[in-house]
Amino acid sequence: KTKNAIGPKFKGYQYRMQVSVLDCTGCENCTVVCPVNQKGDKKALEMKPLATQTEQEANWAFAQTLPEFKGELNVKTVKDSQFKKPLFEFSGACAGCGETPYVKLVTQLFGDRMIIANATGCSSIYGGSAPTCPYTVNEKGHGPAWANSLFEDNAEFGFGMQVGVKQRRARLADIVTGLVEAEGTDAAVVEAGKEWLEKMDDAEGSRAAGEKLVAAIKNACGECCDKCSPACDVLANADLLTKKSFWIFGGDGWAYDIGYGGLDHVLAQNEDVNVLVVDTEVYSNTGGQASKSSPHAAVAKFAAAGKRTKKKDLGMMAMSYGYVYVAQVAMSDPAQVLKALTEAEAYHGPSLIIAYAPCINHGIRMNQAQLEIKKAVAAGYWQTYRFNPAAEEGKKFTLDSKDPTGSYQEFIRGENRYASLLRQFPDVAPELFDESEQDAAARLASYKRLIGQ
Repeated sequence: KTKNAIGPKFKGYQYRMQVSVLDCTGCENCTVVCPVNQKGDKKALEMKPLATQTEQEANWAFAQTLPEFKGELNVKTVKDSQFKKPLFEFSGACAGCGETPYVKLVTQLFGDRMIIANATGCSSIYGGSAPTCPYTVNEKGHGPAWANSLFEDNAEFGFGMQVGVKQRRARLADIVTGLVEAEGTDAAVVEAGKEWLEKMDDAEGSRAAGEKLVAAIKNACGECCDKCSPACDVLANADLLTKKSFWIFGGDGWAYDIGYGGLDHVLAQNEDVNVLVVDTEVYSNTGGQASKSSPHAAVAKFAAAGKRTKKKDLGMMAMSYGYVYVAQVAMSDPAQVLKALTEAEAYHGPSLIIAYAPCINHGIRMNQAQLEIKKAVAAGYWQTYRFNPAAEEGKKFTLDSKDPTGSYQEFIRGENRYASLLRQFPDVAPELFDESEQDAAARLASYKRLIGQ
């Protein structure tokens, strides 16, 4: 039922992957991608009828009583990051949804200090439908602060949150500076205050220094009084001591289309906000209408005979500013996703992460959704890369995906959004498929030019 955890930092621990059977949607993706299952006949994970799994309810309840891991974790590695508690759970999204794994991972990395502005769409429906909410807290009571905006102005909504908190933190820095420079301030408060001022824009540094400052003030002052109002102000605004992680969530309908003007404006402001676009290449929540993210030849509402124009390259457009961190990611390469997310969040400026997300509107078997991502990358349908303005000259752009090893035509014909075009318009479909493949090749060539190939 359990196994010895592997690695020096986990010595003495037992490991188990526990499923909440009453919350499982039965999508089967875990059994499909399980490395042990892929190696041979021995199945580490199997889907079984619910009636045979009710004993797991007690195991799940027990698992919830276990403390979170207290050891040092390097969240830049795939293994260690997964020992962080997800602060997004049981979303109620479609079984096998390609969007939710990205959201779950972001909350593992930054959730205890996140502020999220969420565009209306699938991610707002599964993110905040009453009476439940999948966003949760850790054992300290810290978790994402989440709010939903209208469809067209979500970037501005998140930007406003960032600007507001930035202004409040600037005022707090003035208060701490005054406290540090005032005559008679306790030496421990002065030391902690200086450390916080030095590290206030560093995520973990600001948290540790902020905790020291609060402890020093409480130790020096005891109960607050009018004579120490700057110290009281610090305690009253203690929620601002840890640097916040601002995220703007939305789908391609928002980012590529209706909200693009606002998104472009916010990225251009060079403020420290992070944008996650979960790209399903179609308006998923409203019934599958074509968006500017829909590729050439894809069938969707308003493109019933196949889309006749190429997919908008949102990443290249954002890169043209030169100071926006941009990454295109795919969950089939979790190390690349992790690297992109941690680099983007650490970058003191705007960042844009575009994540490939299979959707039920694609007309695929959703229990194969994660494998479909792998096929998309292998076929050259989706490229992964990172553009980091903070990197040294000549190394700012990294093309992470390799040259295609799979068949582009075979990949798209395996999805009903393309196969249906062949059935309904057999005369024109092959030509559109060829044009779609040429578009993908042209995109790859443009990325290679950025690295001098």
